[in-house]
Amino acid sequence: MNAADILVVAAAVAALAGLGWFFFGPRQARAAVLAGGVQRLEVTVKGGYSPEVIRVRQGVPVELTFDRQESGDCTSRVVFPDFRVSAALPAGQRTTVRLDPGEAGEFGFACGMNMIHGTLIVEPAVNVTKNQAVTDAVPPGSAAAPPETAPGKAASGQAGPGQAGPGETARAVQDTETAERRSEIADLARRVIIGAALTLPVLYAAMAHDVFGAWVPAVLLNHWVQLALITPVMFYTGWPVHRTGWLALSHRTADMNSLITIGTTAAYGYSLVVTVAPGLLPAGVRDVYFETTGVILTLIILGRLIETRAKAGTGQAIRELLGLQPRTARVMRDGTETEVPVEQVVVGDELVIRPGEKIPVDAVVVSGSSAVDESMVTGEPMPAAKGAGDTVIGATVNTTGSLRVRAAKVGADTMLAQIVTMVRQAQASRAPVQRLADTISGYFVPAVIGVAIATFAVWFVAGPAPAFTMALVAAIAVLIIACPCALGLATPLSIQVGTGKGARAGILVRSAEALETAHKLDTVVLDKTGTITAGRPVLTDVRPAGRWAEDELLALVAAAESGSEHPLAAAVLAGARERGVQVPAATAFESVTGQGVRATADGHQVLVGNARLLAAAGLGTGKLETAAAELSARGKTPVLAAVDGEPAGVLAIADTVKDDSAAAIAALRRLGVQVVMLTGDSARTAAAIARQTGVSRVLAEVLPEHKAGEIRRLQAEGRKVGMAGDGINDAPALAAADVGLAIGTGTDVAIEAADVTLISGSLAGVVTAISLSRATMRNIRQNLIFALAYNGIGIPVAAGILYPFLGLRLSPMIAAAAMALSSLSVVGNANRLRRYHPAPLPPVGQVHAEPQVETPGRRAGAGQAAPAGPGYHVLAVGAGAAGSGVAHDEHNP
Repeated sequence: MNAADILVVAAAVAALAGLGWFFFGPRQARAAVLAGGVQRLEVTVKGGYSPEVIRVRQGVPVELTFDRQESGDCTSRVVFPDFRVSAALPAGQRTTVRLDPGEAGEFGFACGMNMIHGTLIVEPAVNVTKNQAVTDAVPPGSAAAPPETAPGKAASGQAGPGQAGPGETARAVQDTETAERRSEIADLARRVIIGAALTLPVLYAAMAHDVFGAWVPAVLLNHWVQLALITPVMFYTGWPVHRTGWLALSHRTADMNSLITIGTTAAYGYSLVVTVAPGLLPAGVRDVYFETTGVILTLIILGRLIETRAKAGTGQAIRELLGLQPRTARVMRDGTETEVPVEQVVVGDELVIRPGEKIPVDAVVVSGSSAVDESMVTGEPMPAAKGAGDTVIGATVNTTGSLRVRAAKVGADTMLAQIVTMVRQAQASRAPVQRLADTISGYFVPAVIGVAIATFAVWFVAGPAPAFTMALVAAIAVLIIACPCALGLATPLSIQVGTGKGARAGILVRSAEALETAHKLDTVVLDKTGTITAGRPVLTDVRPAGRWAEDELLALVAAAESGSEHPLAAAVLAGARERGVQVPAATAFESVTGQGVRATADGHQVLVGNARLLAAAGLGTGKLETAAAELSARGKTPVLAAVDGEPAGVLAIADTVKDDSAAAIAALRRLGVQVVMLTGDSARTAAAIARQTGVSRVLAEVLPEHKAGEIRRLQAEGRKVGMAGDGINDAPALAAADVGLAIGTGTDVAIEAADVTLISGSLAGVVTAISLSRATMRNIRQNLIFALAYNGIGIPVAAGILYPFLGLRLSPMIAAAAMALSSLSVVGNANRLRRYHPAPLPPVGQVHAEPQVETPGRRAGAGQAAPAGPGYHVLAVGAGAAGSGVAHDEHNP
C-alpha cells in the first residue's frame, strides 16, 4: 500500500466513525409547553420533523401544530400508529393534531409513506408547573415497544381519522389531498419530459461512441455541451430528490432521496471538475459521468411519477366511501320541500326520498314503502324492504318507491362516517409485522452509506486502474441501487388496500393488528342467538291433533295469545299474520304464571301453554307428547293447545337459523378453521342447531358471565381463537378473544369490544374477514421478501462482489433503473389486492355430522370420552336423547 492507499483507508475509517455518531448519536428532545391544561408544541415539516423528538407528560391533552412548508405525497399525512391517528397535512398550511396520552412510553410517528419518522416520549404523570418545558438529550431509535394496551386516544376535534381540521369535512380533506396529488403528478411529468429530452442526446453520445464505436457528432462529445445539457437535469428534474435528500440529512436522518442525492452529486461534481479544471486530475481519470447523472435522476423521477399514480389507487376505498353520500337533501320545512346541502340536515328533519335517489343520512321511515339497495354499506346484494318504522342507512339507494324519513343521525354520527373513521384508524395503525420492517429501515440507510464508503476504499486500494474512477463508480452504484422505500412501503400499502376492501365488503377492521392476527385463527367461536340464528322467535310448525284444521287452530291460539306480552306470544301472532289468518277477538284472558294462558275466542274455551297447564285443567296430553318430543328434539319450543276441553294440537316456536349460516360454517371448515358454538341453551337444543348447521363442537349451558372463561379455556389449548357475537353479554368474550368479530346488527357494547365489525350481520362476513386477512398477509410477505431479497442481492452486486469471479460490474444507470422498479413492484403488488373479491359461499347439502357437546359440571356416561376441560364433560346428544328440562323448553308467559 502506498501513501494514497493508507490515506484513503484512514479517511474511510474516520468517515465510518463519524457516520455512526451522525445517525445514532444523542439528540435533543423538545418538551411541549403546558398552558391552560393543554401541552402545545409546533412541529415544522420540511424534509423531516423539527423537532423530531417530542417530550410530553402522561394524562395531559396534547396539541401538536404541524406547519408543513413543502408539497409532495410523502409528508402529506402524519400517522401516529399507536394512537390510531392519521391526519392530513395540506401543503403550506398549519394543522393541529390533538392526542390524549394515556400511557407512558415512547411512541413513533411517521409520514404517510413511512419514510420520515419522529418520536413522541410520554413521561409518567407527575406534578407539572404551569408553562414548564425541559429539554434533554435522548438517544434516537431507542423507542421502547409500545404497551399492549392502547397508549392513549385521539381527543375530540383532532385532525385525525376520517375527520378534518376545524371547519372542514372529511370530504374536503380528501379533495385537498386529491388536488395536491394531481398537482404533484403534473409537476413530476414536466420534470420527466424535460429530463428525458436533455439526457437522451448525452446518453446517445456516450453509448454510441464508447460502447459501440459508432460515429457521433463532435458537438455531443464536448464536455461543455454535456454540462450545459445535464445541469438543468441535475437542478430542475432532480430538485425534488435533492431537496428532500439534503433536508433529511440536515435532520441527521437519511432516506432513499439522500442516497440518490449523495450519489448523483458525487458523479456530477466529479464530472464538473473534469470539465472546468481537468488539469487537477491525472490524464487517465478524466472521464465524465454526465449521462449517468441525467439517466439516474430522470429514471428516479419517472419511477416516482408512476409510483404516485399507482399509490393513488391504494386510497380508492376511502374516496369511494366518501363519494357515496349525496351532497344535497330534500327537506320538508314549513310545509315546503327545500333542497339543502347535506351538512345542513339536523336530527328530526323530515326528508323526501324519491325512487333512484340516495338516502342522505341515517333515518327512520315515516311513511311509504320501498326496496333499498344497501350493498354499498353492508355488502348484501339483495335490496331490503323498508316500510314505516324501519331504519334506513345514509348513502344507500332507494330503488322503487317514494319514502318520507325522519333524520336520526347526521354528520359524524352516521354509519357512513363511522365506517370512514374506522377505516382511517385501521390504516393509521401498525401491524406487528411492520415493526420488523421499521427496525430494519432505521439502520438501513446509514448501513448503505457505510457500505458505499467501504466499497470506495476497497476498490481504490485493491481495484484495477484507473482505481479512483472505478472506486467512484462502484460507490455511486451502491448508493443508487439501495431502496429503503420498498422496505418502508411493504406493509402499510397492503394494510391500506386490505382495510379498504374490507370496508367495501361490509367488514370494518379496527386495527392493522387485528387484520394480521385474523389470518392465524384456527378456531372460531360462534354465539348461537343472533349470530348463527336470527335472534328472534318464529312460529315454525302448527300440528293439529283433532277436528281442527291448521289455520283454525292457529287462529284460536293467536286470539288467546293476543293479550300476552311474552315473546313466544308475539311469535304466534306474527306467524298468523304472515299466513294471512284472520284472528278473532278474545275475552276472559288470564295468564297463568309458569304455565300459559287461557281465554275465550270465537265462542271457544282455549288453553295455550305447557303440559302442566293442560294437566291442571284435567286434560291428558298423551296424544300431543309424540309431536312435542319430536319438535323439542329439533331444538324447538313446543306449545300445547286445548280447545273446549280437548287437546287440539302442538305449535312449535324456534329461533331459526339464518339462511347462510350452514354455508358459512362449511366455508370456515374448508379454510381449516374449527367452528365451536357457544350457548346458554340446553344440550338438546344446542345439538339440534349444531346438526342443522354442521357445527362439530358445542359448548352448551354456559352462563353469560362464563363466556369469556370459555374463550380463555380454548386459548389454553394452544388455539388462536376468534369470537363472533352480537349481545351485551358477548362483550367480555369478544374482548378476550384473539380477534373479536361483532355482528353489526347487534348491540353497541358488543361492537365497541370487538376488533372487527360485520355490518350485514351475516356469518359470511366471518369467512370474508379471515380470507381477506390471509390475502393481505400473503401480499405483505411477498412485499417484504421482495424488498429484502432485492436489497440483499443488489447491494453486494453493485459493490462489485462478482467482479473477482466474473469480471462483472454494475453500471449506476442500471442500478437506478433497478431501484425505480423495486419501489414500483411493491406498490404494484399491493395494488393487486384491489382485485380481491370475496368468494361466494359454497352450496351445502344435508348435514349429518353428530356434534360433540360439552356442558359444565356434568359427568360423562359410561364409555364416554375423557373430560374436555376442567368441569366440562363430553356428551353424545342424539336426536332422541333426553334434554335437561331447562325453562327454555317451556312456555312461560
